[in-house]
Amino acid sequence: MQDAAKQRHILVTMALPYANGPIHLGHILEAVQTDVWVRFQRLKGEDCAYVCADDTHGTAIMLRAQNEGISPEELIARVQAEHERDYAKFDIGFSHFHSTNSPENEGLLQSIYLALKANGHIGKRTITQLFDPEKNLFLADRFIKGTCPKCKTPEQYGDNCENCNATYSPSDLIDPRSTLSGATPVEKDSEHFFFKLPEFTDMLKAWTRSGTLQESVANKLREWLEGGLQEWDISRDAPYFGFEIPDEPGKYFYVWLDAPIGYMASFEALCAKTDYKFDDYWRPGTDTELYHFIGKDIVNFHTLFWPAVLSSAGYRTPTAVFVHGFVTVNGQKMSKSRGTFINAEDYLSHLDPEYLRYYFAAKLSGAVDDLDLNFDDFVARVNSDLVGKVVNIASRCAGFINKGFDGMLAAQCSEPALVAEVQAAKDEIAALYEAREYSKAMRLIMTLADKANQYIADKAPWVIAKTDKQAPEVQAICSTGINLFRLIISYLKPVLPAMAQKVEDFLAIDPLQWDSVDSLLLDHEIGAFVPLITRVDPDKVAEMMDTVKASQAVAGGESASHPSVEQAKVDTPLSKEPICEEIQFPDFAKVDLRIAKIVNAEHVEGADKLLRLTLDLGLDEKGEPLQRNVFSGIKSAYDPADLIGRLTVLVANLAPRKMKFGMSEGMVLAAGPGGKDIFLLEPDAGAQPGMRVI
Repeated sequence: MQDAAKQRHILVTMALPYANGPIHLGHILEAVQTDVWVRFQRLKGEDCAYVCADDTHGTAIMLRAQNEGISPEELIARVQAEHERDYAKFDIGFSHFHSTNSPENEGLLQSIYLALKANGHIGKRTITQLFDPEKNLFLADRFIKGTCPKCKTPEQYGDNCENCNATYSPSDLIDPRSTLSGATPVEKDSEHFFFKLPEFTDMLKAWTRSGTLQESVANKLREWLEGGLQEWDISRDAPYFGFEIPDEPGKYFYVWLDAPIGYMASFEALCAKTDYKFDDYWRPGTDTELYHFIGKDIVNFHTLFWPAVLSSAGYRTPTAVFVHGFVTVNGQKMSKSRGTFINAEDYLSHLDPEYLRYYFAAKLSGAVDDLDLNFDDFVARVNSDLVGKVVNIASRCAGFINKGFDGMLAAQCSEPALVAEVQAAKDEIAALYEAREYSKAMRLIMTLADKANQYIADKAPWVIAKTDKQAPEVQAICSTGINLFRLIISYLKPVLPAMAQKVEDFLAIDPLQWDSVDSLLLDHEIGAFVPLITRVDPDKVAEMMDTVKASQAVAGGESASHPSVEQAKVDTPLSKEPICEEIQFPDFAKVDLRIAKIVNAEHVEGADKLLRLTLDLGLDEKGEPLQRNVFSGIKSAYDPADLIGRLTVLVANLAPRKMKFGMSEGMVLAAGPGGKDIFLLEPDAGAQPGMRVI
């Protein structure tokens, strides 16, 4: 155990998950990376607190609560319980998990804002924004879509183009529309409050080069710093779910100002129930350490805005900010349309969380690289390393000790040089954990496991036991094997806490610490061996992926819909949650579904996803042919020539919607996860155009 006089006092945070959706494997990557580092520090005897919270404010939370017909407070309370449940199942060892919608956060937020204001770092001016006249609210960039002003690609968000990577103002979009209502936004003036970030340029240039960041992150920030910083808009207009700005009715703090303050609030709540002192960790001049683990998508908030705000308000800046990349699945970005957007709950319903903890650790480094979750590699690596190498050591040796020697280990090991070599790796493995080079640590540990297995194979105690099950040589060989196994599990404990606990029970020992590798387990009685982990079943992986694809197809994925109406980008759970607020049957009965025959289909010039369909609905009340022109986002799945003559189902009484390409007079119904897998709903044979679907 660490000498108290030399003990480090560390506070660790990870990015706050947003409370409008479930925990997914991207969240779990960060949680595992952080948790492994924290557990390593604690095993060394360091005092390491680990806090997090749900990020609960903003327009997206407000809109989802409205859609579900509940209050934002009810929504965030339910989601927080789900988040804490999923993190606990992955053995994420928080000291405290809190909420940004808390008295602690509101108090700290207001005091920090007033300090910024008193120091002359808050300004205000009138700005012009796009406003949704139907929803009666100002639109964030992600709630606006239109055609890119640079490359003319349609269906791009209000701040950047996914096709040409151009950045622009929402007002620059061609034919912008609100994704909340489909309405054309109008420009409207409003007074906003700004944090004077440019005044901290020199301070940030020094701080970002002080060893607090990975070099690649510091290099990226240099581009922004040299390009000139802009003042940061920290206010939003009502309606908004968040904390109101003092003495400014109808004005609210932007969610990204109060979110990082949530780290402080969570720690303050921890202090209230422990002996921790808030100022010891958040005021300058102490010897405590503060570390943030974050994803690369939120670097600017944590390495520019946050240290500047802390500095102005009289708080300490982080010791370091550790940035990681994204999770990809089988080489592709996690995507609902591809059926690769995996929630923690989906994974946990099929697979052991320790598999994923190990796999992530085996691929994580201290760099900002994306991590690919390749499931073929996942199965092979977990089965080879954990089952075939690590657990195999104990399973080959324990039976001989239990049966031939009543569970008693020998008084000495038979291969002291090998045991000493494994013990001597302690400092190198510790340095790799400290530097977050987990993949290198796992490779080194598996190399040691290979050597242990080779030793047992060379000595072949099973051959000796055939003639004498109680031969002292058998006891010595297998006792050495058990000790090598214990050393390896000690090194793996930050990654595999649940397995380590099973090993501690099996070996009948106190909880392993980092210094446990300095001693051996001799003349000691162990318990009966029980399976510590089972092999990954590829069928379980396939079942999980089938479940994910099916749930995302039911939830809508990116299937065809009326091309001018799109849901807000609010991550909704893909199971057990209503997609929108309930309607009564009389409302549903108003939807007029009709059989329609596709008499023509053609590509739409300039549109990546749309086909123009001409639909025959039979005859109208005067006996005249009735046709409709409909744009449908099914281009990725169908060749227009193959559609002509087919029957489909049309929402016939949907109000026409004017689009850039013409008037769309309805919506054809389709389902599927997207891409090539979009399936038009087709009636049974014998149906005729114009028939009503009941």
